[in-house]
Amino acid sequence: MHIIKFDRQFARRHIMASAGKSFIGAGMLGPLWDVIARDGDVQKAYPEEASSIEHYSNGAVKTGGVIDASNVDSVKELIDPVLHMEIAQQGRVLDVKESETDIMRLGPRAYVEATLRNRGKASLDKTGNVVTGDGKPWIGGHPFPDGESAFKVVIGHALNWARYDVSFFTLNEWDMDAEDNVRFRYQFLFLEYMAVARTVLDPKPYMPNYGDKLRYSTFLLTAPQSVKGTSVLNIWYYDQSKLPEFFGFLPDFKRIRRFTSNQRFEPSLPGSNFNPTDTYMMGDPALTWGNFKLVGKVPFLAAVADRWWGEKDNWIADRVGGISGQRFFRTTVELIPECYVIDMEPVHYPQAPYGKRRVWYDPRSKNPVTALIFDRKGQLIKNYIINVGNYQTREGVRWPEKGDPFWGWNTATIHNAKTDSVSLIQPVQQIDGGFGPRVNDPETYEQFCTIPAVRRLGK
Repeated sequence: MHIIKFDRQFARRHIMASAGKSFIGAGMLGPLWDVIARDGDVQKAYPEEASSIEHYSNGAVKTGGVIDASNVDSVKELIDPVLHMEIAQQGRVLDVKESETDIMRLGPRAYVEATLRNRGKASLDKTGNVVTGDGKPWIGGHPFPDGESAFKVVIGHALNWARYDVSFFTLNEWDMDAEDNVRFRYQFLFLEYMAVARTVLDPKPYMPNYGDKLRYSTFLLTAPQSVKGTSVLNIWYYDQSKLPEFFGFLPDFKRIRRFTSNQRFEPSLPGSNFNPTDTYMMGDPALTWGNFKLVGKVPFLAAVADRWWGEKDNWIADRVGGISGQRFFRTTVELIPECYVIDMEPVHYPQAPYGKRRVWYDPRSKNPVTALIFDRKGQLIKNYIINVGNYQTREGVRWPEKGDPFWGWNTATIHNAKTDSVSLIQPVQQIDGGFGPRVNDPETYEQFCTIPAVRRLGK
C-alpha cells in the first residue's frame, strides 16, 4: 500500500503561504535550485504526489492518457480558462506524459550550466537593471534562478528569450476565424542575436564593441507574395527602460524606414492574434512594465518537454479539434509541481489596450508557459501558450545532427477569446526563400542584423 504523505490540499496551502511575500522561491522539500545544483534531479525538491496528475485528478487523468472533454473538469484548476474551453467545447485533446526530472532537458545545456555557475552573482542596480558585482552587464544564464521576487523572474527572462547566444527560427503561421477558415498563412524567419550574456560564442560574455546593446532581433516575411520581403530589425538596449530602435524595409517603398517603437500592441501581421509585445510573453523592455506581483505558486499543466514532430514533413505538427479537426496543435503536457503566477501592467504605455498580463513561469527553467491578456476593463482578451521541448524523437530523429539536441519552443497558440479566432505558429524545417533554422551561428549578425542586411533581405 502506498501511503500518501501530502494530500491534495498541500499544494494549495503552499500556494496561499507564498502569495503576497516579497521573496519567492521554489521547492517543497527543499530549495529547488539547491537540489538542482546538488544532483540535477528536480524531482527531489518535491514529494511524489506533487508530480502525480493521477493524484490531482483523483484518477481521472493518467500519464500516457489524454485530457479531453470527458475528464477536463478534473484538472480545471491546472489549466487556464481558455484552454479549458477549447477542450470542453471545441474538441481539443492533450496527451499526458510524466513530469520531467532532468534539468538538462528543461533548457539548453550551456544556459543551464551558466545559470548554475553564475548563481548568486547578479543584483539590480539603482535603475532596476541587472548587473554583476562589479556593475557590468550580465554574464550568462538566468541571473535569478532562485526567483527572489516577481520582477526578478520577469527581467531574468527578458534578458534572453530563447536561452541561446543566437536563435534563428523559420516559421509558419496559420490565422483562423471562428469557423476554422484559414484567413491568412505566413512564412517568416525570426532571430535573436545576443550582444551580452553569451555562453557559447567567442568572445564571451560580451560581443566586441557591444556598447549599450542587449540583442539584435530580425523579422523577415518570405510568403505570401503580397508581403514577401518585408523585414524589420530591432536593436535592443541593455537598459530595460529604453525602447529598442526599430528599422523596417517595406518592399512597396523600396527603402529603409525608421518606425516608432511604441506601437507594440497592434497585430504584427494582418489577421494575426500576435502583437510584438507578446514576444516570449515579455516582448518589451521589462522596466516599461510595472506593478509586478506574485499571485501565487500553483501546480500547472504545460508542454515543457513536448514531443517534437521532426519525423513529419517539414516538421508540421498534428492537429485536432474544431469544425475542421485542424483548429489546434496536438500537444503533450505534464504536471509542473508549482508555477509562479505573476501579474504585470503596461505602466509606460498609457494608450495600450492591455490592462494586465498574467504569466505562468516554470521555476525549474524560469521559462514562461502560458499567458492571459486582459483589457483595461479587466476582461479577458486572449491566451497565449508556448510549448517547448527537445528537438529529438524517441526514434532518433534530431536537430541539429551533431551536439546536443536543440531545446526550444515547437508550437504556439494564441486564442482570442472575444473573436474566437486562433493563430497557430510553429518552427519548421524550411520556408520559402530556402531559409532553415540555425543555432549559435556567428555569421547571423552580418547576414541579418545590420541595416544593410535588412535592405538586402528586403530586396
